[in-house]
Amino acid sequence: MVKAAGTFGRSGSHDYILLRASSIIIFLFTLFMVGFFAATADVTYENWSGLFANVWMKVFTLLTLTAVLIHGWIGIWQVLTDYVKASGVRAFIQFVFSVGLIVVWLTGLFVLWGA
Repeated sequence: MVKAAGTFGRSGSHDYILLRASSIIIFLFTLFMVGFFAATADVTYENWSGLFANVWMKVFTLLTLTAVLIHGWIGIWQVLTDYVKASGVRAFIQFVFSVGLIVVWLTGLFVLWGA
């Protein structure tokens, strides 16, 4: 079996499961946020900060950001493997996207749990 350094999972079936699980988490978070905006007549700073003052919301948001990281990592690897044949170009593009995904995750971590 070939081990690819660019994949997030251990195998193709593992990547498949990670993609499906991460998409469900992203969908549930999106559904929750749409429901929040639909149910809240006037979204103010107090409402918004009150929502994110709850630990469960911080955990749910961080879980979603982790799902976005996993989903994006596997997705970009699959697309680049299929469509970019030059290995140097593919590695560079994957590196740029991976750094971007990690920066988004770290930013979310510091915004959610920072002072």
